[in-house]
Amino acid sequence: MAAQPSNGLEQNGPPPLEGAKKRRIAVMTSGGDAPGMNGAVRAVVRMSIARGCESYAILEGYDGLVQGGDMIREMKWEDVRDWLSKGGTLIGTARCAEFRERPGRLKAAHNLILKGIDAIVICGGDGSLTGADTFRKEWPGLLDELVKTGVCKNEQVEPYRHLNIVGLVGSIDNDMSSTDATIGCYSSLTRICQAVDFIDATAFSHQRAFVIEVMGRHCGWLALMAGVSTGADFIYIPESPPGTDWQDQMCKVIGKHREMGKRKTIVIVAEGAHDTELNKISPSAVKDVLSIRLKLDTRVTTLGHVQRGGAACAYDRMLSTLQGVEAVDAVLTATPDTPSPIISIVENKISRKPLLEAVRLTQEVTDAIEAKDFDKAMGLRDNEFREYHKAFLITTSAEHPDLKLPKEKHMRIGIIHVGAPAGGMNAATRAAVAYCLARGHTPVALHNGFPGLCRHHDDKPLGSVREINWLEAESWASLGGSEIGTNRGLPSEDMPTTAMCLEKYKIDALFIVGGFEAFTALSEMRQARPKYPSLCIPMVVLPATISNNVPGTEYSLGSDTCLNALIDYCDTLKQSASASRRRVFVIETQGGATGYIATIAGLSVGAVAVYTPEEGITLKMIQSDIELLRTQFAKDAGQNRAGKLILRNEKASKTYTTECIADIISTEAKGRFESRFAVPGHVQQGGIPSPMDRVRAVRFGVKSLQHLETFWDTSKQQIRDDPMSAVVIGIRRAQVEFSPMERIEREETDWTNRRPKDEFWLAWKDTGEVWGGGGVGEGGVLELGAGVLRGPTDDGRGDGEHEGFGIVDGGDGVRGEGTSVGSLAQLVLREVAAGVASRSVRWSHLVGGGGPWAHRGSVGHGVVGGLE
Repeated sequence: MAAQPSNGLEQNGPPPLEGAKKRRIAVMTSGGDAPGMNGAVRAVVRMSIARGCESYAILEGYDGLVQGGDMIREMKWEDVRDWLSKGGTLIGTARCAEFRERPGRLKAAHNLILKGIDAIVICGGDGSLTGADTFRKEWPGLLDELVKTGVCKNEQVEPYRHLNIVGLVGSIDNDMSSTDATIGCYSSLTRICQAVDFIDATAFSHQRAFVIEVMGRHCGWLALMAGVSTGADFIYIPESPPGTDWQDQMCKVIGKHREMGKRKTIVIVAEGAHDTELNKISPSAVKDVLSIRLKLDTRVTTLGHVQRGGAACAYDRMLSTLQGVEAVDAVLTATPDTPSPIISIVENKISRKPLLEAVRLTQEVTDAIEAKDFDKAMGLRDNEFREYHKAFLITTSAEHPDLKLPKEKHMRIGIIHVGAPAGGMNAATRAAVAYCLARGHTPVALHNGFPGLCRHHDDKPLGSVREINWLEAESWASLGGSEIGTNRGLPSEDMPTTAMCLEKYKIDALFIVGGFEAFTALSEMRQARPKYPSLCIPMVVLPATISNNVPGTEYSLGSDTCLNALIDYCDTLKQSASASRRRVFVIETQGGATGYIATIAGLSVGAVAVYTPEEGITLKMIQSDIELLRTQFAKDAGQNRAGKLILRNEKASKTYTTECIADIISTEAKGRFESRFAVPGHVQQGGIPSPMDRVRAVRFGVKSLQHLETFWDTSKQQIRDDPMSAVVIGIRRAQVEFSPMERIEREETDWTNRRPKDEFWLAWKDTGEVWGGGGVGEGGVLELGAGVLRGPTDDGRGDGEHEGFGIVDGGDGVRGEGTSVGSLAQLVLREVAAGVASRSVRWSHLVGGGGPWAHRGSVGHGVVGGLE
């Protein structure tokens, strides 16, 4: 008789798998909840299924992993429907002391073997991710112990000898090193800014001071970003604390602001705030100082757990989706020697970083703070954090004698808004004004764009050319629209007067904030320099447009505000559609001739289909989408979450208007479901700018002014000859950089369609439509091998064979192209490395037969190992 195991585990093997073994990937959330976690779970579940794997959810975090049984549950495509808009984590999270001990981890290993799981994607903080990597390191020994004690047979554990761990950082504090943002941090920042904005109004009314405590025990990101976003007077963060005389420092700044006429005071305190001797600085202590020393009527507000609540903002929805997709790729490309990664984002680029290294750097920040080495603590934070901190110090205070330049370096810097209003324009202008005054420059507002400059520059008593003082611009941080006015008019409408005004008012440099019109204006003035010497001044365009269509950048101010306004609108309509059960809303989005807004909004709300100008609209597309809707509504019988959304960019088609598409769908539905159309219009421009648009406006505004002042002693001829004297600031290739207008306008601009030639977001469109589509049939993983792609047919039945033909293309790359058998889709294969005949390739536009692009016959591109 076999000996019974002594560790309390029952002898049991994994259930038999039918046919060939499919990879089983589990996802779990752990630690504190964060908005966006549900989007990450949804992405992992659907990407796993799309890649031909089986997906499991571990309920209640590590506690569910230890308990096993029904706490580890298989997830189907439909199980995660509508999760994007839900706050918190729907699969739960809980602390588990048992997992911290080896016997608990032994139970967890046994439970995974029982389920046939050897890969886990974990969304949590540094503690959760560290525990997961420890589990991975012990995994071989745990399996050996299970075999040795008779709990499992060797043949039962042998297929699972290697455990893959991939981390997604879910934390509202944004306290993990190696990534610019964690899932949930911008949603939390949104809650804080909304609260501060509301408080700001009552503070102004009563001339009060408010002390606001935000989360952040070891990381001051929330306090810092809230300070930048709201124009706070003073902040306290753990990484850069004030001295033991913090009372004097604060009173000096706030007292000066009050002397200059400021009616309100906002102080933001991180919960882990302290002075340089690590003495805690509490909100109540700050209140007492303001009340007693400055005689201010002061209130304290502690936001608490409201910072965690609510639906995820647009950025967190997008981030969690893209990182979830990348996490599954990381699992499937990992080898036993691959270190556990976390999925990070640097500026706009998703990448993988070693998990243990990220955790080590994060813990080093805490160690440096405890050792009172605050320079090291700030140095360990990413460059973006340090830039924001410097920008806050410059833009929040009225006087900076240590930053003043010699008088001969002082410049008169013109500030002008061009194009439609966009969230963040005022924040950028406020930052530029504050920087100018700190350095000794004179900020000059050119009101109402170029037409205002040309027509009203010498109006009496008040012309359109006016110097701005600190107090006038100080309150602009949270204001939408344009406080100095904006206009779509271009300088070419009256170039002689434009040039004359710049000379007359002695403008030494020009800071242009706006969209494609601003971009065009810079191009026109640069090219007119030979004729008009007064145009030979340094100029910078800071892109600000909801369309995000300015060449030279992957991000424009206002686009995030627009996305948040649009997804709020879409969430409301989806709720209405779901209440009616069998209804489709066709929603028209703005964006001009670029589909960025429609695509990212579609990704963020789980739209069934997205129509963009880049792709256009054909009758075949509409027919295919109607078939998809019929299939989905048939599957939805008896379900109460059956509302669907389709997003159409305003210029996707002249023929197939939003109303037309809705009518076609209603007619072809034949009573099985109904369709409505909705046009949010200028609601998409948003009211109060989003925190992301505000903080980036400050950062880019300061960097733009720093670039302009480098030309203080440069001759007009040198400026004319220097390509960097007319530039666009933007995010490119995972960093902020200045791009010369001369090159951008010539090589990278589609002037006809008013957009970049290469639109970075197009690769995301496929993911969004597949994720909102009908799922994947059997055989959903497509593999490149011997020139044949095998995968699902367009109806998702999984019985199609796609023929491809490999062609050597220039040495490094391998290109295969052709049409698929039994499919409408044309295939274009692009490999980035030679010798790839046996490697697996992800085909986003075909994964999931229900995805609209699979129906529409679109040309797409493959991704190998996560690299384009």
